[in-house]
Amino acid sequence: MSASTPLVRFENVQKSYDGEVLVVKDFNLDVERGEFLTMLGPSGSGKTTCLMMLAGFEPATHGEIYLDNQPINNVPPHKRGIGMVFQNYALFPHMTVAENLAFPLEVRRMSRSDREARVNRALDMVQLGEFGARRPAQLSGGQQQRVAVARALVFDPELVLMDEPLGALDKNLREQMQYEIKHIHENLGVTVVYVTHDQSEALTMSNRIAVFNDGVVQQLAAPDVLYEKPENAFVAQFIGENNKLRGDVTALEDGRCVVSTASGHQVQAIAVNVSQVGQPTTLSLRPERVLIAPQPGSIDNEFEATVLELIYLGDHIRARVALLGREDFIIKVPNSADHVAIRKGDTVIVGWQSDDCRALDA
Repeated sequence: MSASTPLVRFENVQKSYDGEVLVVKDFNLDVERGEFLTMLGPSGSGKTTCLMMLAGFEPATHGEIYLDNQPINNVPPHKRGIGMVFQNYALFPHMTVAENLAFPLEVRRMSRSDREARVNRALDMVQLGEFGARRPAQLSGGQQQRVAVARALVFDPELVLMDEPLGALDKNLREQMQYEIKHIHENLGVTVVYVTHDQSEALTMSNRIAVFNDGVVQQLAAPDVLYEKPENAFVAQFIGENNKLRGDVTALEDGRCVVSTASGHQVQAIAVNVSQVGQPTTLSLRPERVLIAPQPGSIDNEFEATVLELIYLGDHIRARVALLGREDFIIKVPNSADHVAIRKGDTVIVGWQSDDCRALDA
């Protein structure tokens, strides 16, 4: 199989549980060999259903799924050769850690010496070499999750599917496990399809992210592209924090536009999802792109704002200001030596470049 052929291909896949409502609508996606692709979206958006169809636990209502260029709709789950990691770990409580890892190798009729070698290698990979004789109940949540990852990798699958695998862990452990899974992926070169509703997890770990909403992929791109260049209002709102300003397009030329907001102010922006004058739009602007007291004339958009609230968050100060008729406009002020000191109640000039402001769907 050539390296350019995607490992996984969804072709016009649909899924309905009741024959009427489509939870996945005409889904097309290629997963490249060796990539870490995350399916991200709110609950009920169709991401887990897509993963379960790929694993073979749910049949597709329409369309075809290919693995290594072979159609697999009629191949049972245990014959697809895919590693799986679930949120609840799904470890056998009556078996030791080593026996849990050996189980998928026994199913594949591997010799005893091969099984032992692979189990030891997999335990070392997740830094649990000393824990083979313990039962799952004797391990912490993070250790159990590592065993689940090792079991998914022990038989050298080309593809590993992970369904919210870190959802049950506390914040610090979850962040640590994100880096561990990312490093395992980089070291082994295995293809990973990962499902989560946690955007920071998706941004940290993935090569590409497919953002789902209502059974449809809204945007598929690298993490930095999704964050810096959202293609619609849903993606802008779902990935990271975002200031929304509503208005109507009053001028449009060469991929740029001027938008008149409800407060009557004119804002210059990049025209992303607008095609004509008079069209309603939502402007999207990241809080860290807004400057307080910029050099006069150095910036495309300048307005007066009143500081309503300041929250100290260590590396930055979160300022909520009244601006352009809204009282929920957020500015992230870096906590650096040269940041402008502001106090609650101050009136300040704030501004941003038109390149950082995107005119999206209304």
